[in-house]
Amino acid sequence: MVSDFFYPNMGGVEMHIWCLSQCLIQRGHKVIVITHSYEGRQGIRYMTNGVKVYYLPLMVFHDQVILPTFYSFFPLFRNILIREQITIVHGHQSVSPLTNECILYARTMGYRTCYTDHSLFGFADLASIHINKALTATLSDIDHVICVSHACRENLSLRAALHPSMVSAIPNAVDCTKFVPDPSKRFPTNTINIVLISRLVFRKGIDLLVKVIPLVCSKVNNVHFIIGGDGPKKLLLEEMREQYSLHDRIELLGAVPHHKVRDVLVRAHIFLNCSLTEAFCIALLEAASCGLFGVSTRVGGVPEVLPPSMIKFAEPNVESLYEALVEAISISPRIVPAEMHERVKNMYHWTDVAKRTEVVYNNIATARRASLGTRLVRYSTIGPFSGFAMCCIVAWLHILWQICEVIWPATDIELAASLVLPGTHASPGTSPLSSPKTDSSLLSGGFHTGSKLRNKPTSFFGAGEHTSKARAARSASASPSSTTSGDTHHEYMAESEYSNVAFVDSSIASSVFEDSYNSVIL
Repeated sequence: MVSDFFYPNMGGVEMHIWCLSQCLIQRGHKVIVITHSYEGRQGIRYMTNGVKVYYLPLMVFHDQVILPTFYSFFPLFRNILIREQITIVHGHQSVSPLTNECILYARTMGYRTCYTDHSLFGFADLASIHINKALTATLSDIDHVICVSHACRENLSLRAALHPSMVSAIPNAVDCTKFVPDPSKRFPTNTINIVLISRLVFRKGIDLLVKVIPLVCSKVNNVHFIIGGDGPKKLLLEEMREQYSLHDRIELLGAVPHHKVRDVLVRAHIFLNCSLTEAFCIALLEAASCGLFGVSTRVGGVPEVLPPSMIKFAEPNVESLYEALVEAISISPRIVPAEMHERVKNMYHWTDVAKRTEVVYNNIATARRASLGTRLVRYSTIGPFSGFAMCCIVAWLHILWQICEVIWPATDIELAASLVLPGTHASPGTSPLSSPKTDSSLLSGGFHTGSKLRNKPTSFFGAGEHTSKARAARSASASPSSTTSGDTHHEYMAESEYSNVAFVDSSIASSVFEDSYNSVIL
């Protein structure tokens, strides 16, 4: 898994990578995460269930994303993939330079690549134009793309000029065991408590919230607002509370650690989401799992998250949001938290997300590999100038790869030992990626399953023979039972072997050569 966003930050992307990695490990896969270093977290860390995280020494530029490294990170990334015997590189989030670079690196070396988009972007503002152009270049040579909602899928298909058959919609989920309702914890008592937990920024609709709260407080006497989060718009909330003398009816909690979010949610009756754009709102699932009735703006993929009986939608304007809140206040006394929890529990589960992601992995593992010439043709179609620039970048990257193969052959790179914990083994004789439990109907792209992942990337124009031969030799010596299909150019993984999935996140590795188990964190 590759991304700039990972623990200790705790947002939607970070939680998605973490939960998906945990479920894939439980289903028998090997998962490592690659990200940039954070304060106090550098080098290699082992986390719950043996998730291996590389916190790399990369320079953070702005808002927890790294400064583009161009070619300098490639040798280190190649070393990691060979050491960990990676099969698939899975990148997350379009604004992550680490994701874009690692996908390009992986494609150069012949690895299978997958990308998951978590956000919606426009087409007119300067920032969106540049992000869309960079994403078009990255995804012009990708095996498959995953979006967290159908709205996100349509948005990305337009932004990156992708054929819809290349994009699948797999939603987020929630761990309902961590978000259990408890009506006895509601406080203050004898009031209707409305909670909002988000980053206090313009995109989250805080400007709407500032205008809606005084209207609701003047209409309903027993309403109490609980607002968690921090950001540049916090000052607006403080000024509004001071202007209307609502100190006793508005709580500003500041930043709320993720492990305390449930304690805040169970205090309320209604969860409020004022976002102006949202691909998928995990916070709504967490609130519904805690038994809260939802009120949200009808934007992006939010209408796909919960049925109308569990949420009230409003247009992103003050009048509509005010009316929806007043109506929700009248409905909230009839809501049974335990029933809300059970409904969410039956609708969303991370294991289902992992199964559907496996379907994607199976299909990209068996797809035909593109030659360097085919890749250059794909890049040339993105534009007269940008296409030429990308072709030059890819060509030089290919040369750099061959230089690395000569200076530091794959046969000289020591393989990393795998930490295997009890309960994470795949069933004997069964390939996790071709599990009979995976179903093609889980995806909107009409995929079919049944094939196994290849153990190594093929070479382009004869390149990469050192890597291929080394891996074939290792596979033969380490697993005598490994078999070959009718395709003489590829060796498939044995049924009893695990698939190796690399999720790259730009916050993870610092020392590739340190493989000490003394720093294991469980």
